Amino acid sequence: MVKMYAPFSYAYFEAIEIFCVATNVGATHFSCVASAAHFFISGGKPKTMKKTLLILTAVVTILVFCIGLTVTTSAATYNGTCGANVTWNLNTTTGKLVISGKGDMNNYYPGASIYQPWHSYRTLITNVTIQNGVTSIGKEAFWTCTSLTSITISDSVTSIGDYAFSGCTSLTSVTIPDSVTSIGKEAFWTCTSLTSVHISDIAKWCEIKFSSYYSNPLVYAENLYLNGVLVTNLVIPDSVTSIGDCAFSGCTSLTSVTIGNCVTSIGVGAFDYCASLTSV
Repeated sequence: MVKMYAPFSYAYFEAIEIFCVATNVGATHFSCVASAAHFFISGGKPKTMKKTLLILTAVVTILVFCIGLTVTTSAATYNGTCGANVTWNLNTTTGKLVISGKGDMNNYYPGASIYQPWHSYRTLITNVTIQNGVTSIGKEAFWTCTSLTSITISDSVTSIGDYAFSGCTSLTSVTIPDSVTSIGKEAFWTCTSLTSVHISDIAKWCEIKFSSYYSNPLVYAENLYLNGVLVTNLVIPDSVTSIGDCAFSGCTSLTSVTIGNCVTSIGVGAFDYCASLTSV
């Protein structure tokens, strides 16, 4: 009896043990069951062996089932830190990445192998939310998140880093809050699916420091929306004294521009490639 069941039992429990270690879940709990199995198989009474194995098989089956559920659940959610006081949480089932906390996000440099903590899952990300309290979006933070279609940026964010959304080829729309004062170099480089940029204050938009031509999402989007309305006849209010570099570059929705009396300077490339502009 012992010789008949022992080889099968050892193999069975060893296979389950390998599974537990491989998944890194439940290994501690399994060790108790495995130890008991080895004890009964090596030194247990032959008359009770069959009953013991049946009981242990049932216990291990239930354990494996529970472990399976745990693995499935835990694999869907990942989290960690991405700043001194900033954390991230990614649900790979929904594709939603949430950045929360207070202060600046870290900067990343994939070219130097300093990757975002969600780098391995970046192609699963479809939606990013930067919650209130976060003050900056780090350099290359969402670099090559090729499945990203939408981003929500809270009005606590004041800066967007270099290449922050570079390579986000599925991004279709972006809302830039009034709090943003600077957008880094090539922040929206190759965001070729962009069709709209949404803002709520023209004066604040004119004040943004764009570090380069591709810092401005309008270059790809071409359509600027002010409080939900497509801007075709742009009026620069008298409160504006200067229009920043590349402020309206590529904005093909513009057909006319009226500049306020207080404007004393217009930045380099402020109205470059505004192909539909006929009156200033």
